[in-house]
Formats: sequence, C-alpha cells, structure tokens
Amino acid sequence: MEQNSTLTEGISMDAVESIIVEQGYDVTQSDTGVLKIRDIESNIVVQAVLEENVLFLTVPCINVPRSAITPAIMTRMLDADNGISTSNFQLYTSKGEKVTVTLNNFCKLQQMGPDDQDDILSCVEFLLADVVAARGMLVELAE
Repeated sequence: MEQNSTLTEGISMDAVESIIVEQGYDVTQSDTGVLKIRDIESNIVVQAVLEENVLFLTVPCINVPRSAITPAIMTRMLDADNGISTSNFQLYTSKGEKVTVTLNNFCKLQQMGPDDQDDILSCVEFLLADVVAARGMLVELAE
C-alpha cells in the first residue's frame, strides 16, 4: 500500500493543469476538480478528471435520440478503419430518450516527469484529432 502512495506523489490536477496551460490551451478547473481544456484554434473542449494516477479525458460529440443509434452507426463507430486511432466511443443516457456520444482517452501517470508530460499532451492532442473524425462520422445523426 505504501508503494502506491509513492507512485502517486506529486500527481495532482494542478500539476496536470500547469502542463496543459504551458502548451497554450485555455484551461479552467471547476470546484469539483474537472478540467475544461479548450483548444484555442478549434474551440473544442476536452474535459479531464484525475482518479488516483489515471487521467481520463472526454469530449462530448453529439446528443441525439436513442433511436438514432442504429446498428449501422454502431458498426461504423467500432470499425477498426473508421479513422479514429487512439480514442474510444461511449454512450451515456441523458434526459429523456437522448443519448450523448462521447469520445474518450486516458493516460496513466507515474511521477509527473517528462514521460508523463509527453503522455498527457499526446493524449489531449490525439483526442482532439480523433474528435474531428468522430464528429464528421456522426454528423448525419443530427439531421
């Protein structure tokens, strides 16, 4: 148990925020500890949450009626050749019969050294690239 606390020493949302801000992203932290990372160029907002030493990142792609999530759309979302190389989709039930489709990624942090800094920034950048492809794929759901 003591070894685990040594692994997570120095890992905090403030440290993660500092790394991301240094790269030019607009970052705000809520009272609940959720980071909102806004890419200045695309205006895409990534939400980040830290649980122990795992940083989870998510971008809501679209909110649609549950009936819009057809087997054909699910097949495209899960297809290995869909252009989304590092992130994964998740579906969350929202109010009424709506479903929010999100794109997600994560990284496991060790000691907040250069490797972790690279992992955090790569995770954010890959998610930003993947969300462009995901929104393009899901745009027909909004029609």
